[in-house]
Amino acid sequence: MATLEERKTQLMARLGELDTRLHGIEAELDSHAERDWDDLATEREFDEALEDLGQAGMREIRMIRAALARIREGEYGFCTRCGAEILPARLDTLPHTPLCRHCAAELA
Repeated sequence: MATLEERKTQLMARLGELDTRLHGIEAELDSHAERDWDDLATEREFDEALEDLGQAGMREIRMIRAALARIREGEYGFCTRCGAEILPARLDTLPHTPLCRHCAAELA
């Protein structure tokens, strides 16, 4: 079972990875030069996929920042919906999760 400090380090490392990835996505989206129609259509499909990845990354960043706030407030590891303790195995898999397994299943 990871300590709270190890979880915080893991979350901070993931934030760094996401920041790097999002800057790469932004650079790729900004780098396109106009070409013929076929190339533009292909680029547009690729851009849409990149935008989806970027949005998913931004959602994960928000969740990580919220988890770091819960660590600061002493509320990390407890479900934000029901208050139950989140199992360490769940936190191993999803260290930024705000919900216990039961509440997450109810919302799915």
